[in-house]
Amino acid sequence: MKKKIISMLMIMTMAAACFAGCGGKKAVDNGAGADTAADGKIYKVGIIQYVDDASLNQIVDNLEKELDAIAEEKGVTFNYKDYYYNGQADSTTINQIVTELINDEVDVLVPIATPTAMICQSATEDNQIPVIFAAVSDPEGAGLVASNDAPGANITGTSDALNTEAILDLMMEQDRDLQKVGLLYDKSQDASTAPIKAAKAYLENAGIEVVEKTGTTNDEVMLAADALCAEKVGAVFTPTDNTIMTAELAIYEKFIDAGIPHYCGADSFALNGAYLGYGVNYATLGVETAKMVAEVLVDGKEPASLAVKTLDNGTATVNTETAAALDLDYEKLRDMCDGFVEIQTSKEFE
Repeated sequence: MKKKIISMLMIMTMAAACFAGCGGKKAVDNGAGADTAADGKIYKVGIIQYVDDASLNQIVDNLEKELDAIAEEKGVTFNYKDYYYNGQADSTTINQIVTELINDEVDVLVPIATPTAMICQSATEDNQIPVIFAAVSDPEGAGLVASNDAPGANITGTSDALNTEAILDLMMEQDRDLQKVGLLYDKSQDASTAPIKAAKAYLENAGIEVVEKTGTTNDEVMLAADALCAEKVGAVFTPTDNTIMTAELAIYEKFIDAGIPHYCGADSFALNGAYLGYGVNYATLGVETAKMVAEVLVDGKEPASLAVKTLDNGTATVNTETAAALDLDYEKLRDMCDGFVEIQTSKEFE
């Protein structure tokens, strides 16, 4: 399905005109179209993707595939094609999208990534539409749930929580003489707050100098990467940060040229040129999110009865092209991981 990217102009004219996105038409309830079915009940599934990047694309693709499989098995229909949007990391746009979906009376909201989930939470305080989020790194820290085992009344989902210590163990094993590490992240991303705090504590305890650089746009991230290269750090760590993920294709060659391996909190970073990504399988995350959607809509379970799902995040993904360019032997890391994947640079997962 070609993805619909909603511009601000489109959002402003939604109420005045029949909306047509870049990837399809908005649903029109004419009593016989997408919202009717002869074989079984149709559920409207509103999917709001925070931004277009390889990790989140994997989640959406596998979420949709699993919804289709469940629909065939259970004799129902999940209509997500008419209710999918990409907010392009713009909070005003995402707020407008969520309002539109609520007006469309969707049966569930599925926000992808922490900022989108927080907007959905706020928008459903009064109407209590079920919210099943995906890829929220710290649901409790973001205030989405009281705890992973005790979700909010109408909200739960899947988490891509990162084992920061494990990825830094890999970094230390790769270079036992490491003296200075760069931390590259977007300080406005809630997903980065806890792992950056954990990384600073780990590195400082190990007697390693820490250099922090941040950015909120591609241009700022590129400048931050240049600054880390100028600082001659021995390695760079980035958690599950969507801003840096979006910019990875623009910065990975800078790090290669400077001889700096980039360790990141998702496999998609490695696909986009970083030396190593470590974390959850985002395809599996999409599948598990779809299962939770079905539990709420088809099985009638309350979101509050479903604990947040946190996946095993013990898989390392190494970019073999980048490893060769950096002259790094990654084989010694293999036994430290539950899973080990070798890939080469591409624009995104197929």
